[in-house]
Amino acid sequence: MAGRLFLTMAKSKTRYVCSECGAVSLKYQGRCFECGNWGTLNEELVETMPSSKSGASSALTPAIPLKLSEIEHVHEERLKTGISELDRVLGSGLMLASVTLIGGEPGIGKSTLMLQLADTLSEKRLLYISAEESAHQIRNRALRMGVHADGMDIVSETQLEPLLDLLSAGNYDIVIVDSIQTIFSNRYESSAGTVTQVRECTSGLTQLAKKKGFSVFIVGHITKEGSIAGPKVLEHIVDTVLQFEGDNHYRYRILRALKNRFGSTNEIGVFEMSEKGLQEVKNPSEAFLSDRADNVSGSCVCAALEGTRPLLVEIQALVSKTNYSVPQRVSSGFDQRRLSLLLAVLEKRLGLGIGAQDVFLNVAGGLKLLEPAVDLAALVAVASSLYDTPIHPNTIAIGEIGLGGELRAVSQIERRLMEAQKLGFQKVVVPKSHQEKLSGSNFNHQIEIQYCASLKEALGAIFSS
Repeated sequence: MAGRLFLTMAKSKTRYVCSECGAVSLKYQGRCFECGNWGTLNEELVETMPSSKSGASSALTPAIPLKLSEIEHVHEERLKTGISELDRVLGSGLMLASVTLIGGEPGIGKSTLMLQLADTLSEKRLLYISAEESAHQIRNRALRMGVHADGMDIVSETQLEPLLDLLSAGNYDIVIVDSIQTIFSNRYESSAGTVTQVRECTSGLTQLAKKKGFSVFIVGHITKEGSIAGPKVLEHIVDTVLQFEGDNHYRYRILRALKNRFGSTNEIGVFEMSEKGLQEVKNPSEAFLSDRADNVSGSCVCAALEGTRPLLVEIQALVSKTNYSVPQRVSSGFDQRRLSLLLAVLEKRLGLGIGAQDVFLNVAGGLKLLEPAVDLAALVAVASSLYDTPIHPNTIAIGEIGLGGELRAVSQIERRLMEAQKLGFQKVVVPKSHQEKLSGSNFNHQIEIQYCASLKEALGAIFSS
């Protein structure tokens, strides 16, 4: 009898899960076989129920394939959230029955944005699952922000199973989970925040959301490297991944889409943190240049493109004699490897002596610039600081720099020029390869365009004005 009783009980099985990539191994190894990291395998106990003698497959409904032409076309409806910057990043609105993961550093504004979303969608049935704060704390924060959201339900719960029962019985349109790292399932013996718990809890919420037709916003933490905490498979489970960029010391917060099944990943949303929460920045170019100082060396304005939106951003450089055997190359908001490459071009092709100089580069406002169209502005700022010569405040520079010192064309040059003209800039330096296109187009410009074929020619045109 004891033997028969043992066979009907759940069995515990030990496995080892990588905290970086989520790979599962049945034996402990010092190095993960999937991502190659050392010391990342953590032991976990999983209870498994014995399978029936007849086999589990006999109770399952067989899958029925359909022809592509037999599937009915359904128009994808989007819900306007009432926050235009969030709608822009999501792709002109929130897709119904979608799952969105929002990551960012602590205190950057994730929970604040979710409360404001609940206020703008007050006509919808919304459930706020708070696993980090009590209902009283949420109420007090909402009062400070002026958020009413009378139609929002709040529940403080950290266990997954009661939450799934609540969502199955309820008829909610929007569900907010804050945060996924504090939710756990009693099916697994590991603690909340582990790879297994984060993956399985997200999977359970996603499956129910697709079945019931409600949309889910999941708040997640990020690691010290800046990536969203949890296994990489977490980003594959959800439909959209949004991440806040910026720092608590900056006024502006940048919301960027890292993944979007229903829209572009190039769009960004710009917010400003205030006492009343996150305020939308309608004209980011004007905001980023509002604190710019005139007649100061080491400053140049560039026209960057984020999705469909052109942004005018100030790039600041500081060049000073080094006190170390190896000069420093430090950048904020600009790829440091790209900076080293551009400095090598500047020294090799123009003969500027920066090998014994520390170079510090900063993108004002906390924005991260990834596209190569800002190369020219970065080197103009470096040269301006090196010779302590300010450039004309109404001049901007646009262009990618090749290893030979040549200026290469950039995309959507007309939109960049229109944004510069709108903000009152009088002169722009662009690659010469744009001359034929701009001369033959209907672009009506009142801004002086200087066409240059090389970095040397561009620097001469900028510093001669």
